[in-house]
Amino acid sequence: MAIVFVLVALLVVAVLVTGNWYVWRRLFRDTTAGPGPVRRIGAAVVVGGWLLFIGGMVASRTEAPFTLQRVLAWPGYLWLALTLYLLLALLAGELVRPVLRRVLERRARASAPEPARDLVPAGRAASADPEPVQSPEATGSTQDTTKGPEAGATTEEGPATDGSGPSRRLFVSRVVGGAAAAAAVGTVGYGTYGVLRGPKVKRVTVPLAKLPRAAHGYRIAVVSDIHLGPVLGRGFAQKVVDTINSTQPDLIAVVGDLVDGSVQDLGPAAAPLAQLTARHGSFFVTGNHEYFSGAEQWVEEVRRLGLNPLENARTELPHFDLAGVNDVAGEDDGQGPDFARALGDRDRARACVLLAHQPVQIHEAVDHGVDLQLSGHTHGGQLWPGNLIARGANPTLAGLDRYGDTQLYVSRGAGAWGPPTRVGAPSDITVIELASPPGVAPTDAFPSGDGPAGPPRGMTGVLPGDARPLAGRGCPWPVGAGSAAVCDRHAGPVGVVGPGSPGRSGRP
Repeated sequence: MAIVFVLVALLVVAVLVTGNWYVWRRLFRDTTAGPGPVRRIGAAVVVGGWLLFIGGMVASRTEAPFTLQRVLAWPGYLWLALTLYLLLALLAGELVRPVLRRVLERRARASAPEPARDLVPAGRAASADPEPVQSPEATGSTQDTTKGPEAGATTEEGPATDGSGPSRRLFVSRVVGGAAAAAAVGTVGYGTYGVLRGPKVKRVTVPLAKLPRAAHGYRIAVVSDIHLGPVLGRGFAQKVVDTINSTQPDLIAVVGDLVDGSVQDLGPAAAPLAQLTARHGSFFVTGNHEYFSGAEQWVEEVRRLGLNPLENARTELPHFDLAGVNDVAGEDDGQGPDFARALGDRDRARACVLLAHQPVQIHEAVDHGVDLQLSGHTHGGQLWPGNLIARGANPTLAGLDRYGDTQLYVSRGAGAWGPPTRVGAPSDITVIELASPPGVAPTDAFPSGDGPAGPPRGMTGVLPGDARPLAGRGCPWPVGAGSAAVCDRHAGPVGVVGPGSPGRSGRP
């Protein structure tokens, strides 16, 4: 096993060294005419960036002073993201490079002057045998004909076939390298701006067969993967809290990876969580990063801030059960998930919503009759093409999916781990709106105050017999006994649902 680990480590190092050498060569060596300060500065930038990244990782793992962690983390993590997109952009430039050279060569040939023709004086016949030309040796000339690119001299840019060869190659390298650098910086800059401005709200309607009508439109604000740490601090936490509170949820679910650091360092950054407000409270389950940061201390801290930790536990809300299990990373500390403890003795006639950080826990949820699991962990891939790797490691990368009778919703998360950058996977806070089975009562049928005060957002108030569109995501439940609701995804009826009907068609 140790030999395999060493071989894999050597392979990773070889790939990293080769990739960084390639970036340095294309950006600094191929864009300069010869050795000089530009190449040396480029080498220093590449090596220095990786030293900052490694230093930031080591500092966070060894509990170095938090100020030092912040100083190293910002430039180090951003360099990691920038290197990735420099490499991808330069590889794409390899496709452009030969095309650009060919275009320049054609232009050069088209603009070259035609060779002058020998003129013969009038009245004089052209000689059949041309006059021999004497060699430089015969005329005694001392001109050195081996100098200059015209004679096929070889330069750093490669063998030259004419006077414009090396300069053309250098021009192509500079154009491709400059465009790649601009694309990488722009991509990372925009992706970082998207994280720092805070997550956007996403609304998803989820039908639950066992949900009573009084809970139709119940709103759960789901937030995951905030990742407070050396990069994202108190200001970012305040943005997340303000965004959640603006949705006026009935319940708030924080599904793990809240922090990347100790309570001592990040307690002040997490303080805004005390401002979270929801009718039925805020609940928390651990993610894998909590076990890197002192899970027991953080469970006590979030409890002090007013959140309710669900450590393999369940609480009975007015209309459904809410359960939570620990993350699988806790197994090494004897604090792993215990589905039997959280769900074993519950009444399966009631709807059940489970908070579990990782989507891979869905299979246990199916076995225990869970109706809806809320997860995070994947970040949606965070940095494209990382989504391809994350998709292979998780049953669902992001969004709503179904496994048997259990639905799984995976949030992309509110923050970011490592580089504070997202490309192709925007951050979000999701408001889950629960929908009850067909036959929803009119909007004034909630006298007790347990239900929402009006029709659920994302669905029109449909009365029996209506055929108006449901303006939600996908195909939510048709509403009203005998109604012929219309699905706005498929632009057609999803079927009549009522007594004796076969049920809904399509899938949410």
